[in-house]
Amino acid sequence: MGLMQIPRRVDYGLRAVIYLSGQDPDRCCSIAEIAKQQGVPRKFLEKIIQDLIRGGLIKSKRGACGGYTLARSPGAISFYDVIKAIEGPVVVNVCMDQHVSCDQLPRCTMVNVWSEVQRKVTEVFTRTTIADLRQSPCRDSLGSSSLSSAA
Repeated sequence: MGLMQIPRRVDYGLRAVIYLSGQDPDRCCSIAEIAKQQGVPRKFLEKIIQDLIRGGLIKSKRGACGGYTLARSPGAISFYDVIKAIEGPVVVNVCMDQHVSCDQLPRCTMVNVWSEVQRKVTEVFTRTTIADLRQSPCRDSLGSSSLSSAA
């Protein structure tokens, strides 16, 4: 079965940001702690954290009490912000990338579908904040999610 899939880097980055959002904002967390609590390989997480720092989502503190905290409040960080910091802009198909030209575009019958999917995916990722995800884990079926009404 074919599967549209979010890269593992994004999944791990989201887990790290969500974990940090649940911590006291004055408490720094180590990479080892985040990796252990979220079941993420430490070396892989180190690289992802650097992307999140460059994206302005996480800040680091050096020293004996050093570690990582969120750079903004959980309500001011969207799913889209995390994805963009790690992977760049979200595009559902190469033709939706503004920097790529497609010679098929003048005769493409699929572009309206891709545009609609792009718009809805971007909308859900942008309006969903990390604060929204700090709630208890969803145990219901995927179809009953409050986010599914947007798509």
